[in-house]
Amino acid sequence: MLLREWVQEKLDSQRDRAAAQAKSRSSTKARPVVEREPPPRLVALVERYAPRRVGITMTVLLLLGSCGFGIVKGGHLQDFITAVSDARNAMANSAGFRITSVVINGRKQLSQDEILAVGGVSGRSSLLFLDADAVRDKLKANPWIADATVLKLYPGRLMIDITERQAFALWQEAGRLSVIADDGAVLEPYVSRRFLSLPLVVGKGADTQARDFLALLARYPQVNSVTKAAIYVGERRWNLRLKDGLDIRLPEQDVGNALAMLSRLDKEDRLFSRDIVAVDMRLPDRLVVQLSDDAAKAREDLFKDKKKKKAGDAA
Repeated sequence: MLLREWVQEKLDSQRDRAAAQAKSRSSTKARPVVEREPPPRLVALVERYAPRRVGITMTVLLLLGSCGFGIVKGGHLQDFITAVSDARNAMANSAGFRITSVVINGRKQLSQDEILAVGGVSGRSSLLFLDADAVRDKLKANPWIADATVLKLYPGRLMIDITERQAFALWQEAGRLSVIADDGAVLEPYVSRRFLSLPLVVGKGADTQARDFLALLARYPQVNSVTKAAIYVGERRWNLRLKDGLDIRLPEQDVGNALAMLSRLDKEDRLFSRDIVAVDMRLPDRLVVQLSDDAAKAREDLFKDKKKKKAGDAA
């Protein structure tokens, strides 16, 4: 074999081995190509247009939500609302919207401080953030106040017009004594002696029926002037308790006629000054008088004496 042929054979052999090794490496490194499904359109739009700092924003929102949940869960919601309200009122006050003048018209029973407290107006309130409708609703929720008008006059004047209910009577029921208006609304518990002169009504339902009955009773001053209390019995009829303790049992119907008869009997026969404890007018055709124990005993003794005298005369 010639040298040239031997060299050529060696070169061919080396090329064949190199080709085989390259083929082996390419077959080892090859990977199947997996086609990825394109993302949904909504996801693609979000990825394309969402701000780069959306993660930070979501984190902040999450923290705020957690704080809000903690405030509500811990029972501090009202404190938080109050703090926010105080902060904004403070800013408004510093900007010139402080309430510097308050005018209240129509008050008689309630003081100015009481009215402002009922309406939720304090020294921290600003005219800018004061809700006039809310103040009005709070005022009308008070039993003494029948109606209210609230006006805000910028920059710092508040005007309140109220219509108060009038104390009409004292109402006793279930051991409680209350001051009531003429429509039966309970104004307050009876604690002040300034209401001592009001008429007294007693019993369940007497609060709502008092206006009509007391108006009728006032037409008969002979009876009204000596009446201590009007007692509503069974939610059907009235009894009168006079100042000397005499009980008048009025009928369920024709009460006006019964009161007129009482007035006439007292004027003509001084009925209320007699030694009696009760007058029963419930029967339509008669009037029943109950004597006191002393009067009954005296009457009984009188009959006995008359009986003995008759027996002696007969002998």
